[in-house]
Amino acid sequence: MPPITALLHTSNAALRLGRALETLLPCAEILIVDHHSADATSRIARDYGARVLPADTGATKNHYLNQARHDWILCLDPSESITEGLQAALFEWSSLPAFSGEGTRSFSLFVREQVAANWRTQPAPETRLIPRTWTLWNGLLPAYEPSSIALEGELLRFSYP
Repeated sequence: MPPITALLHTSNAALRLGRALETLLPCAEILIVDHHSADATSRIARDYGARVLPADTGATKNHYLNQARHDWILCLDPSESITEGLQAALFEWSSLPAFSGEGTRSFSLFVREQVAANWRTQPAPETRLIPRTWTLWNGLLPAYEPSSIALEGELLRFSYP
């Protein structure tokens, strides 16, 4: 499989962005689309080696996919990070040979969300690893695709920095 680009949309995410970026070891590139942050978001992103693009209000979601250097995109929110188990699954996934139909397939991740002092597991995995040609969106993240293949490991969503 080809390498992975991590794509995150940010807006004043300085307090939580570092935690997300620290976990993206399986990604060959980190692309940050910054929506006019007034804090240190851009500096922190660059400190972690990310490429930062200013958000363009007229751009389509696919415009940012086309800015990525790689054909596979891992979409995250800055309040999310990936577990070691998911890191291992992504490293393993990226070392597999390409398969037929790879440009149309998507992959999903199981999500655990912080709720006060507890964690809640989402009932269904969320589609997050997509090909550059993806066109289905739910806000800034990919829309759920029932045929997505679930990867091992978890995506953690934090409520607080």
